[in-house]
Amino acid sequence: MIRVENLTHVYLRGTPMESVGLRGVTLAIEAGERVGIIGPTGSGKSTLVQHFNGLLRPTEGKVYVDGADIHQRGVNLKTVRQMVGLLFQYPEHQLFDETVADDVAFGPRNLGLDGEEVERRVTQALEAVGLDPQRFARRSPFTLSGGEMRRAAIAGVLAMEPRVLVLDEPIAGLDPRGRRDLLARLAELHRRRKITLVVVSHSVDEIVRVVDRLVVMHGGRVAMDGRLRQVFARAEELAVMGLRVPTLTDLLRRLRARGLDVRTDAVTEEEARAEVLRALKASGRSGRQSPAPGPLPQGRGG
Repeated sequence: MIRVENLTHVYLRGTPMESVGLRGVTLAIEAGERVGIIGPTGSGKSTLVQHFNGLLRPTEGKVYVDGADIHQRGVNLKTVRQMVGLLFQYPEHQLFDETVADDVAFGPRNLGLDGEEVERRVTQALEAVGLDPQRFARRSPFTLSGGEMRRAAIAGVLAMEPRVLVLDEPIAGLDPRGRRDLLARLAELHRRRKITLVVVSHSVDEIVRVVDRLVVMHGGRVAMDGRLRQVFARAEELAVMGLRVPTLTDLLRRLRARGLDVRTDAVTEEEARAEVLRALKASGRSGRQSPAPGPLPQGRGG
């Protein structure tokens, strides 16, 4: 669905402020995938995804969407941006219209669609993000909660019916309940629509709820690319880059270091719970007993 080849991007090239954002990145994302992109600040995450729909033009290299070089002569970038919807951090700051329905309808109306089709898209987009059209369509977007505003902004992109949805730090600034709810909505959206999801995040504990493949960026390059378990098995390498594995994965690693025979590649609460119970049962210990004497190694969070 999206492919970049030898992608390099240099900001302010030829000036004293020149800086390299990407260095020869090659990456492919298949239709229907759920891909997370993580990395420390300045690693190139946001620069990379802004190439996916032509917001940034490569200094060197190629970007393909659905097989077409998007910077080739004759390619309509407006069509590309309908296909690849991109939401930046705090997308609710882009809400501007008098009602939620009008805000969500802005994109479809600009496509020249008739009123009936616009209404259909608005209704479906609001339902997809869990905002009941009967309750929310006529409300001002500025009366919504933070999480509801975030979902209304996402609905505005969904109303364009993109095949790819790219979200840059979608849970930034939300409370724990808002984060869980939004991620659950994104997972359900993927399940129902089979839309390709690309999620940029610094929160590995949260991102595992919605993606099954991780791309790790570091220094403008792809440092790792694989399934969640494959990436988190390389905890020491991640630590060198200033990154960490999910809290549950870290807990399992500590338990194993204390002598409990657990697998350390679980990435969800359900997997971790089942693995600990299995290991305790196999060792003949009850769930209330400590797996081994001595304190746990101290790590992030104590």
